[in-house]
Amino acid sequence: MEGMDVGKQDFWRDRPTLVTGATGLVGGWLVRQLLRDGADVVCLVRDWVPQSNLVLSGLVDRVKIVRGDVRDYNLVERAIGEYEINTVLHLAAQAIVGIGNRNPTSTFETNIQGTWTLLEACRRAPLIKQIVIASSDKAYGYHENLPYDEDTPLQGRHPYDVSKSCADLIAQSYAATFGLPVAITRCGNFYGGGDLNWNRIVPGTIRSVLNGERPVIRSDGQSLREYLYVENAVSAYMTLAESLADRPELAGQAFNFGHNRPWTVKELVENILTICGREDLEPDIRSEATNEIPSQYLDPTRARMVLGWEPKFTLQDGLALTIDWYRQFSASAVSHLAEELQQ
Repeated sequence: MEGMDVGKQDFWRDRPTLVTGATGLVGGWLVRQLLRDGADVVCLVRDWVPQSNLVLSGLVDRVKIVRGDVRDYNLVERAIGEYEINTVLHLAAQAIVGIGNRNPTSTFETNIQGTWTLLEACRRAPLIKQIVIASSDKAYGYHENLPYDEDTPLQGRHPYDVSKSCADLIAQSYAATFGLPVAITRCGNFYGGGDLNWNRIVPGTIRSVLNGERPVIRSDGQSLREYLYVENAVSAYMTLAESLADRPELAGQAFNFGHNRPWTVKELVENILTICGREDLEPDIRSEATNEIPSQYLDPTRARMVLGWEPKFTLQDGLALTIDWYRQFSASAVSHLAEELQQ
């Protein structure tokens, strides 16, 4: 195991690596691990997000920042060329399903145009060796046969799902047509410390519970979903990039990453209540959600067999670590407010 870790660190050491979406939930954790492994990290950042893990953790001071939009071809081409990028990890996206349904145009532009812009810039960059594109289980749309494997058709119907289906297919087309060294991740719902989008079920539930309030479930609580802890997701992206370097035949392939074990939203919330010791806070189930796929989870066999990838953290492990992060975050916020009031 030690030899394997050293090999991975050797792969990333001093490697010029572009991360898009670094201010997002997974992006911040990805940058952290890349820096630990010695990578030379460049982050493409559109909006300055002071509450992001990238900024709060101080990681932003250890990376190179390119300010701009992933849809800006000249900017992306310049960043890849001037920083002599070898490896691209493309996570930038409008990632909230509800926002996608309310703002389809911006979702299509960011998720679809942003992907082809990045890939076109990579196609013209001679030093690019590996590209990992973050797709999603939502790219599959709805199918009755579960779990989804990588041969399940991509048939999104609603704006967010369609945007991920399209971006996924565009990445495949660049591999097939131009021989671009690009591979694709498809993961379930991410969770972990640093997600301050309180409308999401995990951070929203944890905040409610830490405040002594009943957690709200917008759906009927019976939707089946895959939940992937952020550090499992980080290992998925990095493992795929490393594998792509050794095995160019993986270009154009997509891989599911998950536990092959779904949980209902209600079960997820109950797990959080149990870990927090607050089973007395009965969930407020409102059945308000619309345009959501009722059941969806992934078969990760290909990632296990081909890449040797396994999730390192169980759901309970990941939730416990996540709850600890929010407890510390809440305590820090209270302490900071007290200091301000004393001034």
